[in-house]
Amino acid sequence: MSKPPPSSQLPLDRLEPWLSKHVPGFRGPVAAERFSGGQSNPTYRLDAGSGSYVLRRKPPGPLLPSAHAVDREFRVMRALAGSGVPVPRVHALCEDDGVIGSAFYVMEYLDGRIFWDPRLPGIAPAERAAIFDSMNAVIAALHSVDYAAVGLGEFGRPGNYLGRQIARWSRQYRASETETIAAMDALIEWLPARLPPEPPPAIVHGDYRIDNLIYHPSEPRVVGVFDWELSTIGDPLADFAYHCLTWRVTPDLFRGIGGIDFAASGIPDEPAYVTAYCRRTGRGAIPGWEFYMVYSLFRIAAILQGIAKRAIDGTAAGADAAEEGKRARPLAELAWELAQSLGQ
Repeated sequence: MSKPPPSSQLPLDRLEPWLSKHVPGFRGPVAAERFSGGQSNPTYRLDAGSGSYVLRRKPPGPLLPSAHAVDREFRVMRALAGSGVPVPRVHALCEDDGVIGSAFYVMEYLDGRIFWDPRLPGIAPAERAAIFDSMNAVIAALHSVDYAAVGLGEFGRPGNYLGRQIARWSRQYRASETETIAAMDALIEWLPARLPPEPPPAIVHGDYRIDNLIYHPSEPRVVGVFDWELSTIGDPLADFAYHCLTWRVTPDLFRGIGGIDFAASGIPDEPAYVTAYCRRTGRGAIPGWEFYMVYSLFRIAAILQGIAKRAIDGTAAGADAAEEGKRARPLAELAWELAQSLGQ
């Protein structure tokens, strides 16, 4: 990881006694630095006499209902330990806002690489291919975990996952609406009427993408998956389709690889990547794939609208939140254009 910029937002005088009491083997004194990047839960590296840790907290201030669920992150990572899905070891969860001003948890610090640009500039084509293949293998492994066997039988309500998600993101969008986006209004009506048959449920990450993974310092291998705040039990195909948005959007629109020369880059194109996932999960072709893509574009537009609202309210975690929020409209319009092309 690159060294994060200094941050003085954590009250270390209150945090350190809590760490001493709740994190096994912890020994102070402790210093904190905030990681750069991301729009979600503020995340810090803690350096102490006993070693390095990572603290992830809810943002301070008023938040949308069910957003920034650090308790869910903690629970799912604890359950997945030893499952074959690489996750950091979690140490302790604090739901008392009185310690640092919001709920938080502490986990191990993993040394490795985070790739913020999915085009992987400066990396050889063969390594790019291996990096994407490892990412594919991990999400396939996640969707193959027996969630009841790892203690997540009550982690979510698997039935009607897509219908409930569409309703949820419609509510979140309405709660953070700052201007009229006609495409979002149309999608909110169009999506619930066209739900595909639901596959067997699985653990879904909710925001699986390359910059939410930590890779080995020198090998093209995922060693940690983080940012689990949207995880639940639900439709794995919806989770995988949201992950595959990377192929549908251009780099200038939103963290995409759309339009690159796949053959020259070493990065698999969308059909090859989907085929690899299907092979690993024992699936044939995915029915309703384009519907899943419409839903995924709608969902990211709703999320970005929430970021736009937090930028206005002054509670956004990232400095570039206002610019991120402006992308809600073009993504919604792309979703509506795709929906109309389906002729349903």
